[in-house]
Amino acid sequence: MRRVVSLLGVAAGCGYLAARSVASRIRRRPDRYPEERLRRDPAGEEVSILRPDGTRIRVITAGHGATAVILAHGYGASVREWTILWEMLAELGYRVICFDQRGHGRSTIGAAGIGPSQMAGDTMGVLEHFEVTDGILVGHSMGGFLALRCLLDHPECQQRLRGLVLAASFAGRVTERAPQNRLQIPLLASGILPALAATETFGMLFGASLSGDHPSPAEIRVFLDDFIAHNHRRLLPILRALVSEDLYPRLGEILVPTMVLCGTKDRTTPPWHSEALAAGIPEAELRWVEGVGHMINYEAPDRVVAAVRSLAPHLEAVR
Repeated sequence: MRRVVSLLGVAAGCGYLAARSVASRIRRRPDRYPEERLRRDPAGEEVSILRPDGTRIRVITAGHGATAVILAHGYGASVREWTILWEMLAELGYRVICFDQRGHGRSTIGAAGIGPSQMAGDTMGVLEHFEVTDGILVGHSMGGFLALRCLLDHPECQQRLRGLVLAASFAGRVTERAPQNRLQIPLLASGILPALAATETFGMLFGASLSGDHPSPAEIRVFLDDFIAHNHRRLLPILRALVSEDLYPRLGEILVPTMVLCGTKDRTTPPWHSEALAAGIPEAELRWVEGVGHMINYEAPDRVVAAVRSLAPHLEAVR
């Protein structure tokens, strides 16, 4: 018995040394963007929207273009995930709006709690507050799921949009055919994953698992700072909903022209999600992004911009 325990200890030690070696190699990789640039919030006017249940949604807006682009971030993130894309869209002359999802970043959770219905209502509230009538809604990961839920819960929302971009997204059932999610979500719910993500070695490996062929250490560190800062126990209801809800049978109700983007190396939202989204939404086009993982907002912001521009080809505000 003592020998077995000893062998297990040796194996664990070897595994940890191997993990440290991989993490060290990732940390030495070149960055796409300077870390100080990634750490900045999008530049613009900050607005607080009070929801009926007392939730305060933090919003940033900039520009006065005829077409508004509304950016909805993913789970465990904040408006900072859009900084690079924000700069690109603002330079093109779009009116740009992004917000911290309920319970994320600087947005609070009010009396109604957190869940798909409440968060979809928040998205609708942002569109109403800014009187969006010719918008393009861009949802990344959970943000895409909530955009779909908003369109289904609030059909009048479709009249406010000229287009929808679903980037690395899904319509529920996030653990189906997704071994990484089946492993990570229980660890997230238990609090183990956030604790591991806070360590130098496993945090870098976790961040790299969300990336494609070229993980950037600066992007991973900035993502981890947001991810670790969140109280994931408070977010459990939305996390469980991403697993249990299934919007795929209702995708035919979405009549907004849609672009679906998916990285070929995305293990968090495997390709079948994007294929099902494109097949189910009547006016949808699927575009693959070679070598990119789940962090498409960092890895291929130009492809997201191209999707937006394809939905607003006659944008008058372009300089």
